[in-house]
Amino acid sequence: MMPGPLKRTLWQVIKMFSASQSSKAQFLDKARQAREERRELKERERAAVQVQALIRRFLCRCRLQREIRREVEDFFGANESVSSKRSALSVFRIARKLLFVFNHKEDKERFEKLCRCILNSMDAENEPKVWYVSLALSKDLTLLWIKQIKDILWFCCEFLKQLKPDILQDSRLVNLHLTMLVTFTDTSTWKILRGKGETLRPAMNHICANIMGHLNQKGFYSVLQILLTNGLARSRPSLSKGSLTAIFSLALRPVVAAQFSDNLLRSFLIHIMSVPAIMTHLATLTPERLAVIESHDLFRKFVLFLSREAQCRDVCVCLEGSHTLCLLGNLVYLGSLNDRVLEEETAHFVGVLIHMLSYCQKYVSQKKSNLTHWHPVLGWFSQTVDYGLNESMPLLTKQLQHLWGVHMIRILFSDVLSKKLLENQEIAQLPTQPVSPQNSLPMKNLFKRAFQKSASVRNILKPVGGKRVDSAEVQKVCSICVLYQTTLTTLTQIRLQILTGLTYLDDLLPKLWAFICELGPQGGLKLFLECLNNDTEESKRLLAMLMLFCDCSRHLITILDDIEVYEEQISFKLEELVTISSFLNSFVFKMIWDGIVENARGETLELFHSVHGWLMVLYERDCRRRFAPEDHWLRKDLKPSVLFQELDKDKKRAQLLLQYIPHVIPHKNRVLLFRNMVTKEKEKLGLVETSSASPHVTHITIRRSRMLEDGYEQLRQLSQNAMKGVIRVKFVNDLGVDEAGIDQDGVFKEFLEEIIKKVFDPALNLFRTTSGDERLYPSPTSYIHENYLQLFEFVGKMLGKAVYEGIVVDVPFASFFLSQLLGHHHSVFYSSVDELPSLDSEFYKNLTSIKRYDGDISDLGLTLSYDEDVMGQLVCHELVPGGKTIPVTNENKISYIHLMAHFRMHTQIKSQTAALISGFRSIIKPEWIRMFSAPELQRLISGDNAEIDLEDLKKHTVYYGGFHGSHRVIIWLWDILAHDFSPEERAMFLKFVTSCSRPPLLGFAYLKPPFSIRCVEVSDDQDTGDTLGSVLRGFFTIRKKEPGGRLPTSSTCFNLLKLPNYSKKSILREKLRYAISMNTGFELS
Repeated sequence: MMPGPLKRTLWQVIKMFSASQSSKAQFLDKARQAREERRELKERERAAVQVQALIRRFLCRCRLQREIRREVEDFFGANESVSSKRSALSVFRIARKLLFVFNHKEDKERFEKLCRCILNSMDAENEPKVWYVSLALSKDLTLLWIKQIKDILWFCCEFLKQLKPDILQDSRLVNLHLTMLVTFTDTSTWKILRGKGETLRPAMNHICANIMGHLNQKGFYSVLQILLTNGLARSRPSLSKGSLTAIFSLALRPVVAAQFSDNLLRSFLIHIMSVPAIMTHLATLTPERLAVIESHDLFRKFVLFLSREAQCRDVCVCLEGSHTLCLLGNLVYLGSLNDRVLEEETAHFVGVLIHMLSYCQKYVSQKKSNLTHWHPVLGWFSQTVDYGLNESMPLLTKQLQHLWGVHMIRILFSDVLSKKLLENQEIAQLPTQPVSPQNSLPMKNLFKRAFQKSASVRNILKPVGGKRVDSAEVQKVCSICVLYQTTLTTLTQIRLQILTGLTYLDDLLPKLWAFICELGPQGGLKLFLECLNNDTEESKRLLAMLMLFCDCSRHLITILDDIEVYEEQISFKLEELVTISSFLNSFVFKMIWDGIVENARGETLELFHSVHGWLMVLYERDCRRRFAPEDHWLRKDLKPSVLFQELDKDKKRAQLLLQYIPHVIPHKNRVLLFRNMVTKEKEKLGLVETSSASPHVTHITIRRSRMLEDGYEQLRQLSQNAMKGVIRVKFVNDLGVDEAGIDQDGVFKEFLEEIIKKVFDPALNLFRTTSGDERLYPSPTSYIHENYLQLFEFVGKMLGKAVYEGIVVDVPFASFFLSQLLGHHHSVFYSSVDELPSLDSEFYKNLTSIKRYDGDISDLGLTLSYDEDVMGQLVCHELVPGGKTIPVTNENKISYIHLMAHFRMHTQIKSQTAALISGFRSIIKPEWIRMFSAPELQRLISGDNAEIDLEDLKKHTVYYGGFHGSHRVIIWLWDILAHDFSPEERAMFLKFVTSCSRPPLLGFAYLKPPFSIRCVEVSDDQDTGDTLGSVLRGFFTIRKKEPGGRLPTSSTCFNLLKLPNYSKKSILREKLRYAISMNTGFELS
């Protein structure tokens, strides 16, 4: 154990030691803090000194800048009258000081004064020390002067980028800075080089080249592009003649100085030639510049530079779509001014345009999306569109129009147009319908062109072959056709303008057809069919020629009226249209039947639609007014049985044939196909009687006195399938008593016929008749009826039901209305003017006389409106918004004609037609009737317009009441119909029995119920049907009494002729003729 005192001493020692350790740590901490405080103090002192130095330096710099700027202002402000006398050295020194402190915002006015001072010095006469450029001759100052002038000129460029030429103050500054650039990039205005100074010119030119090189490196062409775009990309240019001249001269100097090197040509094309319509502005404001371009043969150099594919692609990629189009417009405009170069460099020029258009085409989209923008020439465009260019688009379009203008077409198509269509050469011609004599009617512009018929009589152009497709001539024409075809598919918004331009020359299309006829060893069809199977560039070019021919010809025939096509035979003779249509028909058929269309994509599909479109325009024109021989459109090598078998197997080619060219199938076979389609649908819907099931029957009761009202009320509520199904009718007479008779389709047939007779009666004002041939179309004033649109829908259903059941009804429709029923009016090739004669031939003549009016049409006082007498009140219909205040002029008269025709045939009856079509299509599917033309649809509704085949009728007649085929009354009847009755009387007889004067399309075998004749002994009110006694008496010709005073009657609902057992043939003839002429009969049995 340690003693207690010792323990305390040890503890004290330990405590003292720990206390000393603690005080040491505190001491060290305090020392560290003191060091940090001293360091921070030094840092603050150093920072304060640095800040003070910076502030002193800043203040010094500001003071120096103020002093320099004051000195500059004093220099320019002192005695301005002698400013032009200042020495060049003093100007140089003050310029160095200004450039040393130069700030764009603060020194704008001082820089302007400096530029004016320098320019004034250059204008001094015979004072070398004043000329600013004289410093370039000083050994000590040359390099400094060159550096200074480079800086000054680039500052001029910087200002030019920011200035707006349409502002007056800015336009003055533009002129100032441009003058500086013009003065010091060329030695021609330097007075120092006059006289003895001429020896210095090479050295000075070298200095100018050095300056230009410096500016180019800094982006000189970009500056000029911005300035030109700001001043020219608008509806009215804001650049003056002097400014534009200066800019273009500046732009041309580096190119000329570099002897048209590729680099400089590239910059010039990208930055200058891509400015919208710059060539047009040069021609308008400063035509002397165009002469400079011609003197340097720049157009040829541009074309040859761009003819190298890599360089052309590089330029297009740099410019993107919109500006590539601007460059193209300027090149086309230059081409229109340089005939000689265009003729010599046609191949290169065409190749360049194709490449540029193809580049733009890559971004042309078919529809709007989040990735597309609207372009006024290209349509939906998948690149960003510079909307600042929109104001200049009209000028760009005018430039592009030179490409399809007469002048350039004559140059490019010179090989085709130089061919003469030889006269009096004996070539076999196809048989055609007789052509009406030509009229020498006065012609006027159509889309601002005057169509004129060639005076010479030429051969009918038919494929003859003989020209090698690999010849230079053919390849050149193919390239030109590719160019125009690419133009059509790229410049989508002005497509109609292009087509109108290409069809301006009457002889281009016939000569192009003659050229096509000569191609290959056998000509025409075989060559182009081979091209379809060859995926070579040569084949594509040949097909592009065919495609262009089809597109242009289709457009031409669409805009020509009947007089121009049939009488004046503009561009094509009718016999040539026959030959062309035969070629097209075969080509389209082969494309479909050989399976090419099934897998077609891209260009092949476009070709098909182009050829098919031209074919259908000709076919529809022929349907409306024939120019081709009978059976011209049929394919003799197509067996209907084979087609029907393939349709049953759902073969694609058979479906496509039916969709695109059903006219190659005989009409009767198409009707048979239609009936098969209806039968198949009936079977599918369970509407056909079978051994295991009966179809659902809808029963309706109709009051004879209110047939239309009751039929409308009871049938309009039926479902679509119920309307297609069996409907049984029971008539109630005026006393409310059910009429005798059981409906086995016959009563419904009578009901349907009576309904149709009532609704189509013009007195009801649901329909009107056309002037002349009195054909039916919806009445524009039918809106006076309550629920008139529902009525039209009901009429459509009744008409559809009649066609569905094969019941022919004598309802002659106007041709234009049948076209609408078929949906033809939605086609882009549909022309209201062509259909107008079917509505009002007199009105059509009046409108076409406006087109041919030689004088100023505005003298007639017409406006874009139509005045109509509506139930005693004059109503003005505006054809366009505000039309009654817009006069008809020579410029808009074609639009007026089309607007007027469209209004009369579509706008006025739009809602009525839509309602009727809706009802009709609820029964008849649109695709079922698309295989018929308008006249064929009329025959489907109203039966065949051919003469009645009595043998066919006799073969399918059923006899009752003792009559039989060898009965003497029946023999007399057929003999009277065959030999005593005229065709008109035979038609009246058929209408007397069946209510329709036309036979069924497929013959009397398809007449439902079948045509029947019954021997009757008593009047209809006493007739109780056949009995054993009546049948025996009829069979053995035993009469209760002579029926000589009685007339034949009929029951149209059963297609039944009730014929008394006459004793003499003469009595039968007399009574029958009287009965059919007085229209007796038509009662229910």
